[in-house]
Amino acid sequence: MTAWQKLNYDICALRQTRREVRNRWKCVLEELGFQREVDSLLSVTKLSTISDSKNTRKAREMLLKLAEETSIFPASWELSERYLIVVDRLITLDAAEEFFRMASRTYPKKYGVPGLADGQKELPCLPVPSP
Repeated sequence: MTAWQKLNYDICALRQTRREVRNRWKCVLEELGFQREVDSLLSVTKLSTISDSKNTRKAREMLLKLAEETSIFPASWELSERYLIVVDRLITLDAAEEFFRMASRTYPKKYGVPGLADGQKELPCLPVPSP
């Protein structure tokens, strides 16, 4: 494999991982009722900022909690500012804690979770029954 082929492969793998992470977030947001807003909530550009500097610490803590206690991110994933901004938006909407609960149910950290088919890496996005 040439250096260019390896680089191309690495870029494709990174893009695929990013799509998977985005789809996981999209799945949880849709389950929380943000079907119409999901794309705008996940849309982050160079001009996007934290809405309130007071939320920065809370957003960072929530993002770390998501990374440590769920499988919404792959194990080797480096947390990015993109999802810090998304969590900030969820805090502003008072939906961050509910997002964490839903992500914990949909993407539990435990491996070997019953219901996983052979070769399946995660649970499919399924509706969570109402209490």
